[in-house]
Amino acid sequence: MSQYSFDAVIFDLDGVVTKTALIHAGAWKLVFDQYLRLREKRDGEPFREFMHDADYLPYVDGKPRYDGVESFLESRGIKVPFGEPSDPPHKETVCGIGNKKNLVLRQALKKQEIKIYHSTIRFIENLKKAGVKIGVATSSKNCKLILESAGIEDLFTVRVDGEVSDKLGLKGKPQGDIFVTAARSLGTTPAKSIVVEDAISGVQAGRNGGFGLVLGIARKDNESELIKNGADIAIGDLSEITIDWLENWFHKKPKPLFKLWNEVEPAILSGKRLVLFFDYDGTLTPIVERPELAVMPEDMRDAVKQLSEKHTVAIVSGRMRTEVERLVGIEGLFYAGSHGFDISGPGFSLVQPEAKEAISAISSITKQLSKELGSIRGVLIEEKKFSVAVHYRLAGEKYLPEIKEALENIIRSQSKLCLMSGKKVFEILPDIDWDKGKAIKWIMEALKISWSQASVVYLGDDTTDEYAFRTIRSRGTGILVSEEPKESAADFQLFSTAEVKRLLEKIAAFSEKDKKEK
Repeated sequence: MSQYSFDAVIFDLDGVVTKTALIHAGAWKLVFDQYLRLREKRDGEPFREFMHDADYLPYVDGKPRYDGVESFLESRGIKVPFGEPSDPPHKETVCGIGNKKNLVLRQALKKQEIKIYHSTIRFIENLKKAGVKIGVATSSKNCKLILESAGIEDLFTVRVDGEVSDKLGLKGKPQGDIFVTAARSLGTTPAKSIVVEDAISGVQAGRNGGFGLVLGIARKDNESELIKNGADIAIGDLSEITIDWLENWFHKKPKPLFKLWNEVEPAILSGKRLVLFFDYDGTLTPIVERPELAVMPEDMRDAVKQLSEKHTVAIVSGRMRTEVERLVGIEGLFYAGSHGFDISGPGFSLVQPEAKEAISAISSITKQLSKELGSIRGVLIEEKKFSVAVHYRLAGEKYLPEIKEALENIIRSQSKLCLMSGKKVFEILPDIDWDKGKAIKWIMEALKISWSQASVVYLGDDTTDEYAFRTIRSRGTGILVSEEPKESAADFQLFSTAEVKRLLEKIAAFSEKDKKEK
């Protein structure tokens, strides 16, 4: 068992563990240059060779094989049929070109000794001694062959590679599926795991997966590019850090926002499209004894409404979407209820399919909890369609063990549900790869907003908001709302809802000033 705050570290293969990245790059160059020469001879197209920095790194590196082919060809304005995975290497399809690359690669792997990064191997061995679980996640379908050839297969408890992805139907990088699957297979969560990657698509995948730390390995002097695309930090080699350094990362506390406002203001109010995400309880309204008492002050409502007239605004709450829509009472906003399982906004909507399947089980569990805990004075059981919350703020502490035992017994008998704790509340909800962070990502994609072209800000106060903070970290600004300093994945902290309103007023004033200047 790990003695640290994180349970697992998941490594990419090529360029992180093994020195096979250049073999891959060489195989891609050979195949693409041959194809581009063919088009020059056959079609009269000017030949422009496939380059490592200009082509391999941005369009191919780290991606599944066929995605890499499509990405590069699209960058050159070349369209060919996708074809079938069974296409022979000479066929002019995406799959045929990809299969030719794999043939060239396997021939190269047989001829060359697989070299490893010894610093990475030492780091893995130290992690294993400390009880940290180790996985490898890669787009490569040759992962097993490479690990066996290098004699390091036994270092990894879990392997999620291209073959596993095909079998499970996982999306490739930059989606986070392979890393999330590896974390879950290791018996933990992305929040308590670390991703180690050297590719832009890989750090994007780690960020999209909501991992506790995304560590970029900048072997190509590309630290800034890795950080820009989702790495929390970027280093040249794993010999530069220690396990204790990783541990300290998980104990970071946000910095007071207004003490650093002069430094932070340009980043938030950068002139890019401003996208604001808010939690409701504890952020737009103070925490109260009972959920139904959480009424949004009129001056806060006016401030949010004013911002929504100039910027994109979304409310992301643990409450049911219809309820938070009623409480906020502002039309034209984007609302994500039930921790993001139910999303609605102008022109689009989503009910997360796997969460939908849990509705009947949640209804049954609510009745069971009402029988087992309903007699405890001060306990409030709240059914929220996709989840059920047990509030114990008004109950005596002596009842807490009884409440926890009842909930844990239910979870033991329900493999598709999980238990989450927040501020004086426990919640049973679907155990799926979906949360507030995934909801934010979905809204961004639905609105076709690029992270690089927008200034994204998320404000929240509770455990479930940490998913959102981890998703936007390094490509947006996370702001924790809490009276006391505490560990969080957020970048900055506000100490009350009054300070939230002050921030909204600052943003509104800047927007008005900017409008007049234009």
